[in-house]
Amino acid sequence: MPIVIKLDVMLAERKARSKDLAEYIGITEANLSLLKQGKVKGVRFDTLERICAYLDCQPGDILRFVPAAQDAD
Repeated sequence: MPIVIKLDVMLAERKARSKDLAEYIGITEANLSLLKQGKVKGVRFDTLERICAYLDCQPGDILRFVPAAQDAD
């Protein structure tokens, strides 16, 4: 997947716990875990907004676009 989720990195940098973030943004720890692993199809803007507010960061600090390798044909 060309979108990489760096939420676990931001949590570590901010010395924040997943449990506290999940409670703050109003989702379960299981759903937050799926988000951190990149196993979700999408994220709501209000959820992203709350994550950024809690971690004092920008969406680009959490989400990164990595293009897939091009075939050498």
